Amino acid sequence: MATEKELEIEEAYKAIEILKEGGVILYPTDTIWGLGCDANNEKAVQKIFDIKQRSEQKSMIILVANDAQLNRCVHFVPEMAWDLIDVTDSPLTIIYSGPKNIAQSVLAFDGSVGIRMVKKCFANELTKRFNKPLVATSANISDAKTPLSFNEIDPKIMSAVDYVVNLPSEMNRTAKPSAIIKVNESGDIKIIRE
Repeated sequence: MATEKELEIEEAYKAIEILKEGGVILYPTDTIWGLGCDANNEKAVQKIFDIKQRSEQKSMIILVANDAQLNRCVHFVPEMAWDLIDVTDSPLTIIYSGPKNIAQSVLAFDGSVGIRMVKKCFANELTKRFNKPLVATSANISDAKTPLSFNEIDPKIMSAVDYVVNLPSEMNRTAKPSAIIKVNESGDIKIIRE
């Protein structure tokens, strides 16, 4: 019988095949279950907007696995952002200005992007092995309640994606969305969601 780590790696590779083809996956992030795709693929991002029935004016969060991936997504990471990434134990999404190498439809109206570096979880394994940033948005129809566990996800969402990651250990986990802050280039912080 496969260990949890072996199962994670196997599921990561299955998901990566879908991501490479421009597909949309349903996967456990470091917070809640999310819809994901290659954050560089405009058509894949559009599929997520369609599944969520969401306005294209709304931005989406990006997940990265490490410093190198973050540096490939933004022109400048303020020192304060690096400090927060290093010291925080709970999931923290940081909004940056000056994004690069990301689908335009992921960005906010002001051209900024919310990015979270995921640590010690399936999403880290997946993002590290895919070696590209991943979209991570709540697995719900726009304006519907955000599902905090796998069991709360609408069957319509499940049937609309190209792959549902199968990790039994994640199915009954309940979580909450990440905190969100904005850090400008001079290091000033604005709390968006606690």
